[in-house]
Amino acid sequence: MLGTFLVDNVSPSVRVSLTVMRALGIWPPVLEGSKRILYYLYGFSCYMFIMGSFLIIQTVELCIIWGDLPLMTSVAYLLFTNLAHFTKIFYTLQRKDLIARIINEADEVLRSVDSCEAKAIVKSCKQESKNQQLFFFILSYITALGWISSTEKNMLPIRAWYPYDTSKSPAYELTYAQQVMGVTIGALLNVSQDTLVTSLIAQCCCRLRLLGLSLKTLCQDMTIIGTHLTIDQEKVVKIRLTRCVMEHQLALDAANQIQFCFSEQIFAQFNISLIIICVTAFQLVSQTGNLVRFLSMGTYMLNMMFQVFIYCYHGNELSEVSSEIAGAAYEAPWYMMSIPLRRSLLIVMVRSRRIAKITAGSFTTLSLASFMSIIKASYSLFTLLQQVEDKK
Repeated sequence: MLGTFLVDNVSPSVRVSLTVMRALGIWPPVLEGSKRILYYLYGFSCYMFIMGSFLIIQTVELCIIWGDLPLMTSVAYLLFTNLAHFTKIFYTLQRKDLIARIINEADEVLRSVDSCEAKAIVKSCKQESKNQQLFFFILSYITALGWISSTEKNMLPIRAWYPYDTSKSPAYELTYAQQVMGVTIGALLNVSQDTLVTSLIAQCCCRLRLLGLSLKTLCQDMTIIGTHLTIDQEKVVKIRLTRCVMEHQLALDAANQIQFCFSEQIFAQFNISLIIICVTAFQLVSQTGNLVRFLSMGTYMLNMMFQVFIYCYHGNELSEVSSEIAGAAYEAPWYMMSIPLRRSLLIVMVRSRRIAKITAGSFTTLSLASFMSIIKASYSLFTLLQQVEDKK
């Protein structure tokens, strides 16, 4: 039974993300008939327990307290987080088959490397994604523990409306347990979904680095006599160059598929993160007398900023690495090749000028400049909220 939920992948971060998603009903295994139906029912139950119930009760609470800006922001940051989470789940389920193909293709390519240099590139990619995922998990759970431990007596960790009196026992204890479990499990799933996307972008970037290595080593293991390659050596280089062209096209196709699968959810996440960072900063300013709550809100804001940053960082890396392919081709000993082979290499260099990039909803390219723009926009919105509150 355990083997049904465990997902194998060359990347530890992808493996963890898919295993968590499968365990929580978001990434179905190969099942047929009644087992498939039961899995989807299980997934729906998990969704309602972790997130769906929060969306309903916090929306009602927001309507009740409408007009009180500090209270509204205290509800809005988690409500918007769950809205972004819902968007990611929706697009993941809708495009599951294509996402699975992207994952399997990248896994096959990265497992097939054999040289020491290529293995070092793959290892570096895996380690970076693993470290980012681990840091994201730690930051998320520090925030969750801060919320739980800062709760005042007979109060719930999360402000929300319930159709019953939550101050009485056992309703209080059961509601408290549901909120704690919902937040902690929801954080686990949210981090898993975000790091799945960023890990896939990182794998695409890794494939382009492997391509650059292949171009640099076109004439590797060849004993060159004189100033030109022999006819047999030219044939070997031509085969290697053809393989490089195919690998380059496959990597670009993978980037386009990632763009198709995740562009809308990244766009939604960026817009919602902009609002969340703003309202969290407003809550930080409003917090008085509860140091633990203040610190947990601070880590939550850092969490949201890091969430946006890893998307922008990997998108920026993808664009940078894809632009370096032409330089890698130039590092090959082209001066020893025949004129026809030089022309073929030149065509590869021209084709590699097409930079791979991921955009958020086709509006903005994922880059470090985009990250700074989101932070600046959040700060502008924060100052506006402060001005509105000060005028009251």
